[in-house]
Amino acid sequence: MSQLLHSLHVIANDPHLQFLADGGDKKPIVPKYDPKLPGEIRTPTSTILAWTAGGGLSLAVLGGLVGWGLVAIGHNTERASLAARGKSSILWSLIAGVGIGVTSGLVMGFYNMSN
Repeated sequence: MSQLLHSLHVIANDPHLQFLADGGDKKPIVPKYDPKLPGEIRTPTSTILAWTAGGGLSLAVLGGLVGWGLVAIGHNTERASLAARGKSSILWSLIAGVGIGVTSGLVMGFYNMSN
C-alpha cells in the first residue's frame, strides 16, 4: 500500500504534469464546455417525460383500484380465486408505481443536470 501512496505522491508533485481541465497558465487540454440541450428539443422532451411518468403512475393507481374492487367482489360472492387475483393485482400495482416513480425521478434528475 505504501508503494501506491508513494506513486500517487510522485504523480501529484510532478511539475510537468498537464492538467486536463485547468492548466493554470498552460492551455488546458479539454476546453471548458457547458452541456445543454437546445431549446427546440428541451421543451418537448421535458413534456413527454412528464406525461409518461404521470400516465404511468395514474395507470398504477387505476390498477390498484381495480384490484381492490376484485377483492371486494371476490369476498362478497365467495369466489376465492377472484379475491386472490385482486390481491395479486394490488401488489403488482404497488410495485409498478414505485418502479415508475423511482425511474422517472432518476430520468428527470439526470435530464435536468444538463441545464
